[in-house]
Amino acid sequence: MPPRTVVIGVDSSTQSTKAAVVDTGTGRPLAVGRAPHAVTGGAGARESDPERWWRALCEAVSAGLGESGVPASAVTGIAVAGQQHGLVVLDRSGRPLRPAMLWNDTRSAPQAAALTAAAGGPDAWLARTGSVPVASVTASKWQWLRENEPRAADAAAAVRLPHDFLTERLTGVAATDPGDASGTGWYSTATGSYDSAILRLIGLDAALLPEVAETGATCVGPLAAAAAEALGLPAGIAVAAGTGDNMGAAVGLGLGGSGLLDHPVLSLGTSGTVFAASRTRPTSAALSGFAAADGTYLPLACTLNCTLAVDRIAALLGLDREDAAPGGEAVLLPYLDGERTPDLPTASGQLTGLRHDTTAQQILGAAYEGAVVTVLHALDELLRACGLDPADPEVAARPLRLIGGGARGRAWVETVRRLSGRPVIVPAGDEFVARGAAALAAAAATDGDPVAIATGWDTDEGARLPALRRDSATWERVGTALEGAVRSLSAEGPYPGTGRPGTRG
Repeated sequence: MPPRTVVIGVDSSTQSTKAAVVDTGTGRPLAVGRAPHAVTGGAGARESDPERWWRALCEAVSAGLGESGVPASAVTGIAVAGQQHGLVVLDRSGRPLRPAMLWNDTRSAPQAAALTAAAGGPDAWLARTGSVPVASVTASKWQWLRENEPRAADAAAAVRLPHDFLTERLTGVAATDPGDASGTGWYSTATGSYDSAILRLIGLDAALLPEVAETGATCVGPLAAAAAEALGLPAGIAVAAGTGDNMGAAVGLGLGGSGLLDHPVLSLGTSGTVFAASRTRPTSAALSGFAAADGTYLPLACTLNCTLAVDRIAALLGLDREDAAPGGEAVLLPYLDGERTPDLPTASGQLTGLRHDTTAQQILGAAYEGAVVTVLHALDELLRACGLDPADPEVAARPLRLIGGGARGRAWVETVRRLSGRPVIVPAGDEFVARGAAALAAAAATDGDPVAIATGWDTDEGARLPALRRDSATWERVGTALEGAVRSLSAEGPYPGTGRPGTRG
């Protein structure tokens, strides 16, 4: 019997790093090491120290290997899937000039609106990059840096995304992939390359950017000696280009060119995300028209307020997160950090419909409903971008794959079932971002197809829950409140005093 080989898939997320040690043959996770991150900032700012990401990666890999009992010599490859959109600016020695601006940093919302107008409006951006700038997009953050911290922007010798930064630490090679690059705002999904006109608009030299590998599974270099020593791994093992966290999750679920297409996924985490793999290049202003890690496309919509926002409501009410009941007449839009989808960067939470008999449990249930209806509205737009009619009974009968921390919560699962009216699959495994990164690492080590590898690991096993009758009354009540919030902020403008136009809603 040949010796066991393993790969390591790294999920470097907003709040922590997870390193999954995965059996290459079976896909069975042998262990998952974890290490936390710190996020700082207020008044729209969300920042982290990239050096902490690297230390967390080293700690998580060490913990995972130790728990697995597998010798380091069995590791054949490693790949990183990281939080998207973050802006990392480095000096000539590769050290961060300042903390990274994270995806949920909303300070650059005015810059996003200004860039949208400067390049010809939403339709022009969709044609070029597949997405319209919002505060999350890296180009908006770079423009904010130029306007607010010009010394840091002028001193930048390299500009990276979070996963690019870590991959470069692993290999010494500046590399990214089409999937994560498509979230920057300066990469064109139409041409498969950086958009020179956009780079000129934001004053960014292409020489500061990493090369774009063909796919996230492309081997971009051997593990460098210094990184190998820090990680306790053999020097020279394969390092894949890696990708963004959402693209990694898609691979981990077996979605892509050789697997499931147009099967929607709903991820319930810090953010609420819906995505599907598609061979059709999406062009909808309501979506991010991302590339996937494997050469297909990954239309995606992301909300800012999901599990953390609902947990905050539970804490304010003194309730356990599971101690929720249907909201009744109460409607709560939990937009505690502004909102990205719909594009309401200055929004706050809104609570209406209170009665004398409204209970704390119903208010918490209304928070769940507000978060779920928001993300399901985005799902309908995603399906349209894939050429599907959400009202078509055949389309509505396709199961919704539910992942993320919320997928392990009864209240989240039941609220999604009640408001979607869809069958739901809750995959048996977890850590799909890390598993997807592991599949990319295995593909880099063997020159294989990462989606085929992940599919061979039985990624689609799990609980299959039948469809419930849709709660149309709650859907309509929350949807009306959502539309009212969009109209209200559109009327006053999302950036009071700037004269900027209203939200794209």
